[in-house]
Amino acid sequence: MSCKSTKVAPSVDFDHSCSDSVEYLTLNFGPFETVHRWRRLPQCDEFVGARRSKHTVVAYRDAIYVFGGDNGKNMLNDLLRFDVKDCSWCRAFTTGTPPAPRYHHSAVVYGSSMFVFGGYTGDIYSNSNLKNKNDLFEYKFATGQWTEWKVEGSLPVARSAHGATVYNDKLWIFAGYDGNARLNDMWTISLQDREHACWEEIDQSGEIPPSCCNFPVAVCRDKMFVFSGQSGAKITNNLFQFEFQGHMWTRIPTEHLLRGSPPPPQRRYGHTMVAFDRHLYVFGGAADNTLPNELHCYDVDSQTWEVIQPSLDSEMPSGRLFHAAAVIQDAMYIFGGTVDNNVRSGEMYRFQFSCYPKCTLHEDYGKLWENRQFCDVEFILGEREERVLGHIAIVTARCQWLRKKILQARDRQRQTKQESSEESDEGAAGGPRDIPAGNRPSGTQPLLEVSIREAEAQPFEVLMQFLYTDKIQYPRRGHVQDVLLIMDVYKLALSFKLSRLEQLCVQYIEASVDLQNVLSVCENANKLQLDQLKEHCLNFVVKESHFNQVIMTKEFEHLSTPLIVEIVRRKQQPPPRLYSDQPVDIGTSLVQDMKAYLEGGGLEFCDIILLLDGHPRPAHKAILAARSSYFEAMFRSFMPEDGQVNISIGEMVPSKQAFESMLRYIYYGDVNMPPEDSLYLFAAPYYYGFSNNRLQAYCKQNLEMNVTVENVLQILEAADKTQALDMKKHCLHIIVHQFIKVSKLPNLRSLSQLLLLDIIESLATHISDKQCAEMGSDI
Repeated sequence: MSCKSTKVAPSVDFDHSCSDSVEYLTLNFGPFETVHRWRRLPQCDEFVGARRSKHTVVAYRDAIYVFGGDNGKNMLNDLLRFDVKDCSWCRAFTTGTPPAPRYHHSAVVYGSSMFVFGGYTGDIYSNSNLKNKNDLFEYKFATGQWTEWKVEGSLPVARSAHGATVYNDKLWIFAGYDGNARLNDMWTISLQDREHACWEEIDQSGEIPPSCCNFPVAVCRDKMFVFSGQSGAKITNNLFQFEFQGHMWTRIPTEHLLRGSPPPPQRRYGHTMVAFDRHLYVFGGAADNTLPNELHCYDVDSQTWEVIQPSLDSEMPSGRLFHAAAVIQDAMYIFGGTVDNNVRSGEMYRFQFSCYPKCTLHEDYGKLWENRQFCDVEFILGEREERVLGHIAIVTARCQWLRKKILQARDRQRQTKQESSEESDEGAAGGPRDIPAGNRPSGTQPLLEVSIREAEAQPFEVLMQFLYTDKIQYPRRGHVQDVLLIMDVYKLALSFKLSRLEQLCVQYIEASVDLQNVLSVCENANKLQLDQLKEHCLNFVVKESHFNQVIMTKEFEHLSTPLIVEIVRRKQQPPPRLYSDQPVDIGTSLVQDMKAYLEGGGLEFCDIILLLDGHPRPAHKAILAARSSYFEAMFRSFMPEDGQVNISIGEMVPSKQAFESMLRYIYYGDVNMPPEDSLYLFAAPYYYGFSNNRLQAYCKQNLEMNVTVENVLQILEAADKTQALDMKKHCLHIIVHQFIKVSKLPNLRSLSQLLLLDIIESLATHISDKQCAEMGSDI
């Protein structure tokens, strides 16, 4: 099987934080590796090395190195090398004394060396001399030399099935199994100076993961992540992150993941996890007696999980555990493992990552809320009439209840204006006149005032934050006031019929209820008539493990008598559990709402006209300003008096279809478009000042991967209009080589005379002298 080095289309060679770099991006054509494609590579032949599991793999330059493991009968200590460029296997050159045969050890790369620590050694065939190790070996890739580091002073307890990584010139070891118990200690050793190296135990703090083994670790954004693994009788699907600077652990909450959104992977052990860009990728392992083969992806920025859909031409690996994985450039390589029926594998698979810049839709709208620029509505709240500013476009797109309030307030404002206009007409002819709204200087439009008596400012601001970002801040541990505030937000969400926010509040509150705050939360739920939350608190209190602790607290003594009676009765006679098979309404997301708003739902709230070649397209200033620094600067400094803006991308006016594609990106982050639109929008991130180059990365991939005989003429026209010379040349190349098919396309007749001449010229250049002679002889 041949394996060529391929170029991946969506990998964009520029700094994603700097939009100025867009103009230097060029298109490249073939061959490409399809994004999210699994490929089966040549497996390791038995004469090179045995099929195995519980081994390690590391990546160094363009090669994968496999060390140790077991083949089902014996432990191994051979070192195999797989060249990813020519897809060939060999035994790596070694000198010196290698580590004893072992499995469940760890291996990391630092500088030009591989370091192997610990693991389980002995003879599994005769079940003799089996023991865990705490030795440390170095393998130098340049010379093939194995050396054992003899370290003085305290050592980590001997262990296997632990986690290991390199950070800040140090090897970090976490948890594992010592032969009697699972561990959760952490040790580190500097790899810079072998002569003076010593082990140091780390004093960990925060939410330290439970003692565990058979779990992976990965480093991303200067943090170490640990996912799932075996924790005694408990196997969890928790994800923990470790801050190297402060030695602080945090459990990543999952309460913000609403029903219907992708959940974290099932609890499992023996899986792999690697980091690439801002993502963690989890594959395989044993999950509740199954061997799943989905690839799960965790976004460190948005704290969300998704299952990666493999490309249609993928060769999927089967489920497995105790395999190993490593990353080279923008691909993950998985080798070996135990597959069905306890069979060891010698297979190697490659998975192609995607590396698009992240979607900044939620962040951009969040900044609009924080900055309060271009506000056009003022909410007057509660008895104290506190005031909160907002944007009509965002609020009316997300909440029908508030939309109705805004329409009512707008009708009242218009009626008041009309009455005052009639009064002024009856006055003296030379009296003061109102300036027409369209001619007012920018920024002097009066705010629309909307009164909401049933809402107080603090919970309303949290609700507004949700409308702009689809998120609210998770309650801080131990802060009962945070939980009570979310309860007030929940009450508003019920009143305003915001199903998604309701679910989010319920999940946050239920996850935050503990022995210290349960009575306060229960009392507040009773007062606010939040029956679902009250039920949760009552059930929490009467649990066998909670009841005695709760009733002995001071808070219980001060509880209202009816609630005490309810708790006692529930303890004596728990009510029957009611199961509902009714689907839960999780409401609509920010993306869904903004999509509906662009497609006509927001037409009556448009406050700007975009002119494309003289054709008007109504839009919303706040949305445009939130997503584009070009529009933000225009509306802040030199807003056109007639409220109309001509649309172009530099000197070029995009097609109507491409312009609609750009609006979809601005309003709700959509990047799906025909390839010809991508040519028009290739420079749009640079011209319009989007937060990053996500749109351009998709345009680039779309162009490089999707030029076909069927659409080549449309793309040729767009390339000519946008002066994209490399794309035009590529299109002409396709036309010439597929001319019989292209000549039958109806679009050929509608091309301009100049483009038809370009095609004829390309055909003439392509025809060889011999073909010309043959054609001449026929004349």
